[in-house]
Amino acid sequence: MTRTKRLAAAAAAIAAAVLVPLTAVPAHAATGPATHYGMTWEVLNYGPDDSVQVGGPGGTSSDAYHGDTPPSASLPVLCLNVDGSPVPVGINPGFYTGWAQGTVALSRPVKGSRLNSRAAADTICQATFGSGWREAEFHDGHFGPDLSQTGGWTFWAYGNIPNNTRFWTAIIGQPANPWD
Repeated sequence: MTRTKRLAAAAAAIAAAVLVPLTAVPAHAATGPATHYGMTWEVLNYGPDDSVQVGGPGGTSSDAYHGDTPPSASLPVLCLNVDGSPVPVGINPGFYTGWAQGTVALSRPVKGSRLNSRAAADTICQATFGSGWREAEFHDGHFGPDLSQTGGWTFWAYGNIPNNTRFWTAIIGQPANPWD
C-alpha cells in the first residue's frame, strides 16, 4: 500500500471514529451546566392509602411556562416509578387531578444546574431508587376510561413526601426545565 493510500485510509478511519459518536449524541444533549429557570412543584394534599397529590396549580409559585426557580437552587427531584398501581378508593382522577399509576419519592437536593438534560434528571432518580424510576412530569396524571387520558397541573400517586418542600418536576412542550 502506498503512503498516499495509507494516509487516506487512516484519515477515513479517524473520520469514522469521530463522526459515529457525534451522530449518536441526541440533538438536545447538553454538555455544560443548565442555566434556565426550572419548574418546581409541592405537596398539595395527602389522601387515602399513603397517597399524595403533588402539583403547581394557581396559588403556588410554580410556573409551567418559564420555570420558577433558578438553576443555582438545590432542591430534590420528584421521582416517579410507574408500576400500574390501581387508583385508591377515595381518589377520583380528573384532568387536573390525575392518577400517576405508581409511587413518587424525592431524591436528595441537587442544584438545578446539574439538570442539563432529561436524561440527567432521570439518572438521579435511577441512582437513588433503582431502575424504572425517572423524573416525574407535568402530564403524568391519568384519568378517564381505563386511565387512557392525560391531564396536567397536579397528579396523585402513592408516596410519603414531606409538606412545605419544593421539588424539581419536568414538563414536556414548554421551556420550563433547567435544561431549556
